[in-house]
Amino acid sequence: MAWNADLYKEKHAFVFNYGNSVVEWLQPKAGESILDLGCGTGELTAQIAESGAKVKGIDASASMIASAKSHFPAIDFEVADGTTFSLNQTFDAVFSNATLHWIRQKEKVLDRIWHHLKPGGRLVLEMGGKGNVGDITGALSKAMEEKGYEFKPFWYFPSPGEYTSLLEEYGFRVNQLNYFDRETELADPENGIVEWLQMFGAHYLEAIPEADRLPILKTAQESLRATNFRDGKWYTKYVRLRVKAEKIADAQ
Repeated sequence: MAWNADLYKEKHAFVFNYGNSVVEWLQPKAGESILDLGCGTGELTAQIAESGAKVKGIDASASMIASAKSHFPAIDFEVADGTTFSLNQTFDAVFSNATLHWIRQKEKVLDRIWHHLKPGGRLVLEMGGKGNVGDITGALSKAMEEKGYEFKPFWYFPSPGEYTSLLEEYGFRVNQLNYFDRETELADPENGIVEWLQMFGAHYLEAIPEADRLPILKTAQESLRATNFRDGKWYTKYVRLRVKAEKIADAQ
């Protein structure tokens, strides 16, 4: 999908702001080589670089990479697809925040990560876990179906057991895992759910005529008012899966 990098930074900065604590799990060190997979507009890539590590950021969105390059010109950024990237180096660590749930070809991205890690290298990630934004997708599904449109799940939100098994299958040992709820305040006090869906859920609306899109979004938002709106602010229910794993040298 096409990303609006400016809107992402302006009204959805919580994505990378919450990623600060994921960097703490990474514990980057001076001299290390680290790949930031799905780097977005580069804020966390720059934070990792402050440790003295040599960081490369990749993202499938050209607009995100353009923004990252303009704000952090000293860092190496490149447009690359998470399922097919092939770089001429291996890394001490791969870091990924709020990206892997967008990649439904989960086996392909783990294969690429494994092949770009040095033996014993670490993978530190956070992604949406099972149940993530289920309030929003449930409301949108109902609103679409009321208008006669089919709702098809898009994101990959695995359970801890599912993702741990997948990592082990691809040659990783899981050393640390946290699966937790994180209620998240949305930026727009008037239309927080609508704006969130316009930013992150545009793929659900691609087959819907323009005239029906906003009414569907507003119906979905209104159905959540009793549970997701308080004190003049909109909230959504994030469920996050955070993992620290290690590449087993003799796997694959």
